[in-house]
Amino acid sequence: MTSRLKDPLLDSLFEAVLCLENPDECYRFFEDICTVAELKSLAQRLEVAKMLENSRTYGEIAEKTGASTATISRVKRSLNYGADGYKLVLDRLKS
Repeated sequence: MTSRLKDPLLDSLFEAVLCLENPDECYRFFEDICTVAELKSLAQRLEVAKMLENSRTYGEIAEKTGASTATISRVKRSLNYGADGYKLVLDRLKS
C-alpha cells in the first residue's frame, strides 16, 4: 500500500505496535507514548466508526460517545473516501 503518510518514523512506530502481543502490553505502550486525551480521542473515533457502520444517527452517536458532529463527519468521510483502514479493522473485529 502506498500512503501519503509513508515515512521511516511512522514505519518504526507501526513496527513497534505490531510487536505488542496483548491488551495489557498495548495499555503499557500507549500510556507511555500518548496522552490520555489522545488515546480517548482515538478510541472515540473507532466507536464512532462502529456506530456509523451500524447505521446509527449522528444524534445517537454524539449522545453515546460525546463526539462532536465535526468528528462524526470526519470519521464518516474516512469510511467513505479514506484508505479503508476503518473497514479493515471493523471487519476483523467482527470475526
